[in-house]
Amino acid sequence: MLNKEQSKMKRLLYILTFCLAVGAAQAIPTNDNTFMQQRTEATTVSSAIGGAGYITLTAGTTDATFNIYTITGQLFKVVRVSAEQRTTVDVPKGFYIVKCGNQWSRKVVVK
Repeated sequence: MLNKEQSKMKRLLYILTFCLAVGAAQAIPTNDNTFMQQRTEATTVSSAIGGAGYITLTAGTTDATFNIYTITGQLFKVVRVSAEQRTTVDVPKGFYIVKCGNQWSRKVVVK
């Protein structure tokens, strides 16, 4: 039987392996400066930002389709966002992978 520390490490290893497998290229912003920079660029580049019980999806200069996956790889929701618009999706806390068409995918943490 694994102790609590070993269980946490095993879970973390699983999450990291999954994120690499789906091509999650960028991490969630970790400080206010990075967050603000990403928000100001939102009108030209699509983005996904996790919050407290929600994920904010922003389309760039063209319409965007976002696929939200649970950390286990199940499709949670498909959201279409019009060009230069923003929408918020309520989700339970946890780890998610958000894919924007065939352009990019990101890890998103919802607290």
